[in-house]
Amino acid sequence: MSRLQHFGWFLARGFGPHGWGHPYLDWDWRWTAPELYRQSARELERAGFDFVLIEDAPSLGSADTIDLRVRHAFGGPKHDPLLLAPYLFQATQHLGVIPTVNPAGTLPYTAARQFATLQHLSDHRLGLNVVTDTGSARHFGDAPPLGHDAAYDRAEEWLGALRALWRSWQDGALVADPVSGVYADGRRLDAVHHRGEYYAFDGPLNALPFERGEPVIASPGGSGRGLAFAGANSDIQLALAPLTEASVRDYRARIHRAAAERGRAASDIRILFAIQPVLVASAEEADRIVAASAHPDDAALREIARRQSSDLETDLTALDLEAPLPAGIFGEHVSQGSIRRLVGDRDVATAPVRAHLTALSTLGRISDRSGLVGTADEFADLVEELGEWGNDGVLLWGDLHPVTVHRMLDELVPILRRRGILRREFVPGGLHANLRAF
Repeated sequence: MSRLQHFGWFLARGFGPHGWGHPYLDWDWRWTAPELYRQSARELERAGFDFVLIEDAPSLGSADTIDLRVRHAFGGPKHDPLLLAPYLFQATQHLGVIPTVNPAGTLPYTAARQFATLQHLSDHRLGLNVVTDTGSARHFGDAPPLGHDAAYDRAEEWLGALRALWRSWQDGALVADPVSGVYADGRRLDAVHHRGEYYAFDGPLNALPFERGEPVIASPGGSGRGLAFAGANSDIQLALAPLTEASVRDYRARIHRAAAERGRAASDIRILFAIQPVLVASAEEADRIVAASAHPDDAALREIARRQSSDLETDLTALDLEAPLPAGIFGEHVSQGSIRRLVGDRDVATAPVRAHLTALSTLGRISDRSGLVGTADEFADLVEELGEWGNDGVLLWGDLHPVTVHRMLDELVPILRRRGILRREFVPGGLHANLRAF
């Protein structure tokens, strides 16, 4: 039997040059202006999506890869998604907005105050996608970048600090009584003297407490330390894993174990698998696309290498296609999930670069679960099957461009709703309330 699932949209390019490299650039939307994003956000809300999550990378990368990242706008430029959020809140009534934030970039007191302001302005619809990118460290000071696990340690201290500040107004501190003339009771404000490994500051926070909960916390980490962070802190976990029953159930079990180890319930976290389907009009068209993808020429492989070079902050374009990846080619700051997406289950020591890039090029059919090319009905079958395995929801992946949104959703939304998978209405109370509605 079908069950409701949560749906989010992952703005994969971030607040960047939407439409660049695509024919729909000639629709003449300005990516630096808010209306492109407001229009798309309104459509996502009409479709019943819980939230839009905005990717970000504050850095253009290392000196060796800057040109790769900006030449085709794969990795930059990008504007600050936190400053885009108010425009999306203004355009919608229920949609959650989750900009990506990096603990390295903003001190806890400033971050807590800014996020509290947006939580109130949005009527409790703010979320924060907490990432631990260490490649941007040089932009925020001259300290050496932290290692992978240490960056998560810092993020946990940062998030704990934010929560301490948000909670520095005890129950009853806000009086707001015109009769007595008392607005707040300063005796009920906690000083919050924080002296940690990475941060030191005092409170209390100069911002109002929340009426309907703190901002929703999302996280994307796939490593053991990343899953532990999610178990301890996150309301939404962005999952990347093979869409098989065994893999989905195993991933969910690991997140739930991590939550239990930190005294939380499995129901405290919504796990959404990130999926980028290629939806087409017919099964015959899907078969043609899949067949063509199996034999990429060298030019196609070089294009994939350019895209991967941006994600991995590592120049793959000059590598010998017939040789294995050089040992130690990826720095410690590079996402382990991005590396796994490139190499799959192939032997890194022996598999040639051509094999890795060809695997990324090769598509499969939704209908036989070998890939994500298919019709809207076939994709709905997959989402329904995920629900049977206990899945909480799906994060669709693409530009936040009106053309992209409509191509993905025009046929899909009615099918999902008729099957009872996609919500038709929201509940009051903000993003937390809608995530907990089912």
